[in-house]
Amino acid sequence: MQGIDALLRAAVESGAVAGVAAVAGQAGGTLYEGAAGLRAAGGSTPMTPDTVGWIASMTKALTSVAALQLVEEGRLALDAPIGTILPELAAPQVLEGFTTAGEPILRPARGAITLRQLLTHTGGFAYETWHADLGRYAKLAGLPRIGTCQRKALALPLVADPGTAWNYGIGIDWAGLVVEAVTGQSLGSVIRDRITGPLGMEDTHFRLGAAQRSRLSAMHVRGADGRLSPIAFEVPQEPEFEMGGGGLYGTAPDYLRFCRMVLNGGTLDGARILAPETVEALGRNQMGDLLVGPMTSVVPGASHHAEFFPGQPKRWSLAFMLNEEAHPEGGRAAGSMAWAGLANSYYWIDPVHDRAGVLLTQSLPFADPQALALFAAFERAVYAAG
Repeated sequence: MQGIDALLRAAVESGAVAGVAAVAGQAGGTLYEGAAGLRAAGGSTPMTPDTVGWIASMTKALTSVAALQLVEEGRLALDAPIGTILPELAAPQVLEGFTTAGEPILRPARGAITLRQLLTHTGGFAYETWHADLGRYAKLAGLPRIGTCQRKALALPLVADPGTAWNYGIGIDWAGLVVEAVTGQSLGSVIRDRITGPLGMEDTHFRLGAAQRSRLSAMHVRGADGRLSPIAFEVPQEPEFEMGGGGLYGTAPDYLRFCRMVLNGGTLDGARILAPETVEALGRNQMGDLLVGPMTSVVPGASHHAEFFPGQPKRWSLAFMLNEEAHPEGGRAAGSMAWAGLANSYYWIDPVHDRAGVLLTQSLPFADPQALALFAAFERAVYAAG
């Protein structure tokens, strides 16, 4: 896989990324580990494979696994009303629009929200980044953005009745609060004690320690001229709640260990994280006839319009997006698991071909065409290497 080194260097030289770390592996071990570029554009510190970055929505899969561990233990049920655990979700309201005077139109939701719906993004929640009416509601209600990690940022109405549509949103932040309510621990403690600790993911935390800060990548933004420039950015380090939908920092090699656990049927290096039957469910559609749809951005500074495998049917399992058709250009098989983080970090897990890969950059907005092109080229190179 030495050609991947040149691929990463070329991406830096072209300005596609300022710095990038990439890893690939299989159930039995790591196949490739490399990096190119700088941790901060214009700086002097090189990007290394163990560079720390904000992994954003790659957090969701770990939070989902934490909830599924509790399901295995009989402490949570996938299809019971979640309002019995979180009273705030016992009587949700659906936003139907606004009056001519600009007041929000709300009505009681039809049906109860369940854990399965929270994990599959079918509970009715959304993100303001991809839903204009929700952003308008939040502004009228004086609600902070989710990235502030303030609890009142979650006080948003639904945009659809539970179980009726896929909308990418804050459902897994709520799932993290469910985990806290059941265990009596912080989400970070649960993830550390039950997932990242046993898996040896030493750099994956909600709060940055000195060791992580010493290897931290800067965040970048792509300007109108196409150039990437560093910006001040940090997830709140003393949050009101630990953001199960996107609060973790970590490294590409750490996340590959999580992916390899999935490839190994729930275990890695002697640590059992999930039962084999739970891992098997991670590769199956869990949202019925619903489909994962395109994410149409209404906040251009945060995200481009985003859709993986445009035009192909995609579903959601209990932790991942599933592509229902094989990669058209030589890559992951149908039924592979994948997702991403807002700062243009991406991963996939392919049990059919026993391959997984993680690519970490730090730039906004999400779904950057140049970063996506690099991720696709990296994936092709991993499979081409055999």
